[in-house]
Amino acid sequence: MNKPVLPMSSLSLRLPKADRSLETYRLAASRTFPAKLEGTLNRVAFSAVHVVADPFADADPWLTAAVDWDRTIAFREHIWDLGLGVAEAMDTAQRGMGLDWKTSLELITRSVRAAKARDALVFSGAGTDHLAVEDAKSLDDVIRAYEEQIAAVEKAGGRIILMASRALARLGRGADDYARVYGRVLSQVLKPVIIHWLGDMFDPQLAGYWGTADLDRAMDTAVAVINAHAAKVDGVKVSLLDKQREIDMRRRLAPGVKMYTGDDFNYAELIAGDAQGYSHALLGIFDAIAPAASYALSRLAAGDEAAFHDVLGPTVPLSRHIFKAPTRFYKTGVVFMAYLNGHQDHFTMIGGQESARSTLHLAELFQLADQAGLLANPELATHRMRAVLALRGIEA
Repeated sequence: MNKPVLPMSSLSLRLPKADRSLETYRLAASRTFPAKLEGTLNRVAFSAVHVVADPFADADPWLTAAVDWDRTIAFREHIWDLGLGVAEAMDTAQRGMGLDWKTSLELITRSVRAAKARDALVFSGAGTDHLAVEDAKSLDDVIRAYEEQIAAVEKAGGRIILMASRALARLGRGADDYARVYGRVLSQVLKPVIIHWLGDMFDPQLAGYWGTADLDRAMDTAVAVINAHAAKVDGVKVSLLDKQREIDMRRRLAPGVKMYTGDDFNYAELIAGDAQGYSHALLGIFDAIAPAASYALSRLAAGDEAAFHDVLGPTVPLSRHIFKAPTRFYKTGVVFMAYLNGHQDHFTMIGGQESARSTLHLAELFQLADQAGLLANPELATHRMRAVLALRGIEA
């Protein structure tokens, strides 16, 4: 349960403003959430999770993905303790932005093994990213690439999240091409998969996915493909940051096919749902707000929708900030939250992506996280915020 609201914190530090001045910021009252799930959930909720870089590796960060495997798996255990599932080796793990297929498969293998040891939920991304876009000459090349990754994940004992393919986005000319590729691939999977429709705000190379830049026509194609293979589809994750489009698609899915919201701007209301249905969740922001998300979802399952919104509502401004354009750099904010909250001892990322957001962006993130009650240890978070500012030339 939440602790009672505490008196205003005495912690403060100086944070930079856009006019190049520094302003004293006083932290808000603390709010804590359970470290483990209390009660049950009535939504399936996945956190797409980040990887922890190894800062001691003798490797070139822009070229080689050096992973701290112990801390990476420990973070997944934190997610499982909270009753959430892990969506493994997705874009939140910097898939396609520092994490290659070889390292992804090792990550998937380790994560699946850890999940089985505790009967936890994990689905893993299978795509075509080992096939360079320029080397994909035909749809058959795309199909073979999907088949190779699916076989590898299934051999490791994993369940599949079928990721969007940059190669297919380049080669696919219309609905028939997408129906052919997805039909061939889905006919072979051992267990129902989650299909991921990732918008081009997350990955510009996926522009025109489903064979058209017209999102209404793209949705028609996606729904037709999914419903034609409903027995092979557990659900679809939509990451378009457009709540009405998600609701419209949700209402068109075949019975038994779940909608997993990937809308990091509007997730609270989409999960709560309406008289005609609701969305489950597969969200990158759940990496950063996992304790609050777990508690809010448990309150929703208990019939206390007011408490659900009371907890989750204040997290939305933080999420919108972390996922602001260029949205693909949201991973920096997610990892910064993990650093502030003590899940790793450094703010270092594979691919050097800790540099992808400005000092002002990180300062505002700190304030929004504090105001939502998401700093697990405000003293530690303040100390670490000062350290990052000092590295960027600011004495806070």
